[in-house]
Amino acid sequence: MKFTETRLPGAYVVEPEPLVDERGFFARAWCSSEFEKNGLVNRSVQANMSSTRKKGTMRGLHHQVPPHAETKFFRCTRGSLFDVIVDLRKDSPTFRQWTGLELSAENHVAIYVPEGFAHGYLTLEDETDAYYQVSEFYTPGAERGFRYDDPAFGIDWPIEPRVVSDKDLSWEPFGC
Repeated sequence: MKFTETRLPGAYVVEPEPLVDERGFFARAWCSSEFEKNGLVNRSVQANMSSTRKKGTMRGLHHQVPPHAETKFFRCTRGSLFDVIVDLRKDSPTFRQWTGLELSAENHVAIYVPEGFAHGYLTLEDETDAYYQVSEFYTPGAERGFRYDDPAFGIDWPIEPRVVSDKDLSWEPFGC
């Protein structure tokens, strides 16, 4: 597995290193010891998946607060999506900054999202699926979020979101 730190310290793009032959390829999708070797959280207590029907569907921006803050390891398993993380760590030099990248079933790239980041994504195709592991159990009372279009972050989404849940539209602006 190849780990490349993003411009937001502590967040990594993770690429498989496939072994290719005439049948296709084989690659590790998760390896606890590789994460540990790279100084990353390697605890996974829950795996989640989502299936989204329509292109232009927004999910996020979500995070959980301490003591239930979670690290996520996120990938797209069908279709494609634009994945965004926002640094919410007040002591970070990249506080309130974001980065985004395309994850797809074709490119097999994943993103490691450390505690202290909000996470969201926008589907770029109909019938897009995602799979992710988290370091803490989902705790409804610890869930927080921000609107995808919050001006505090200035996220440049590649297409206009067309489907957004009422819940995701109801989040308070950053700083409230």
